[in-house]
Amino acid sequence: MIPEARLMNRGLRRPPSDVHGPMGFLARVLLATILGGFLMVGSPDAHGADRAPVRLITDWYPQPEHGGFYHALIHGFYREAGLEVEILPGGPNALPIQRVATRGAEFGMASTDDVLLANDRGIPVVAVGATLQHDPQGLMVHDASPVKTFADLEGRTVAVTPGTAWFPYLMRRYGLKTTRERAHNFSIGAFLRDPDYIQMCFVTSEPFFAAEAGAKARVLLISGSGFDPYRVFFTRRDWIKDHPEKVRAFVQASVRGWKAYLADPSSVHAEIRRRNPELTPAKMDYSLKALKDGAFVVGDPSKGEAPGRMTAARWEFQHRTLKELGVLRGDSDPKTAWTGEFCNVESPTPTPTTPTSDATPKP
Repeated sequence: MIPEARLMNRGLRRPPSDVHGPMGFLARVLLATILGGFLMVGSPDAHGADRAPVRLITDWYPQPEHGGFYHALIHGFYREAGLEVEILPGGPNALPIQRVATRGAEFGMASTDDVLLANDRGIPVVAVGATLQHDPQGLMVHDASPVKTFADLEGRTVAVTPGTAWFPYLMRRYGLKTTRERAHNFSIGAFLRDPDYIQMCFVTSEPFFAAEAGAKARVLLISGSGFDPYRVFFTRRDWIKDHPEKVRAFVQASVRGWKAYLADPSSVHAEIRRRNPELTPAKMDYSLKALKDGAFVVGDPSKGEAPGRMTAARWEFQHRTLKELGVLRGDSDPKTAWTGEFCNVESPTPTPTTPTSDATPKP
């Protein structure tokens, strides 16, 4: 059995979104955004006169889901692009949107939903590229569970992070009336003890730990329901305005890093293990295989998907869905939450991922 106290640092995912918290957080972010204009981010002289210092705050501890960024770092792609990049490790209290909005980093990792909600609350962050074309979140059930589809969740209890947008989507999409929600604690302990337990997961992570502890699990990917946000990296709106050439350099070097990482992960996995010693080679190999098998990074080329790319259709679909669910309550425009200027979306426009039937939540 794996000690539960060690599981989070070994890759169990994911911290609550930092835009779902109390309004006190929003006030802090807005105040820091206003005051931040008077702060200096840093000087290139500290890192080399010819390179601009840039910080990326990740969404969790170092892991293969960050592989492209680490490849670009250790293989010099960022330096070739004129950037001196520092990757700041995330964790359950990393709060990337807060860190970027308050000038604690230039770039951060999040999801479409996080960025849309931040903009709806007046936090000026903008997604500039897709880390993953499709979301690897899902519901993990035991292999012998009678839950085969989302409709089978009726009458059952599901452990999810409070405020998770896709849970009410599933409730409305599949007409679930008696499905109950319990708070997810980022552990698989309860799952291992209870054969009827259902919890949110990342297909790249928790099933590995369940198998390591002797439990065979299945995953129902949330994207199969039609709720399919990008995983993105973002920056501040004013940073795009003031430093468009640095944003372009970072995006292009990062996308190059992702392509190279998928081709040869060995050096990156060694670096990740150095930074996060609890993460075993077996776990990293599992996560990489899941990323490849699910085409999470590359997407479906027949739909115009490719590493880094984002399109208006996907953002508008997600924005509309969150509005219908009541998650977004302001008058925000999805066009202000993302830009395709730096991530090469001039190829055919991908269409939103939808199930066979209508994916729009039922009224």
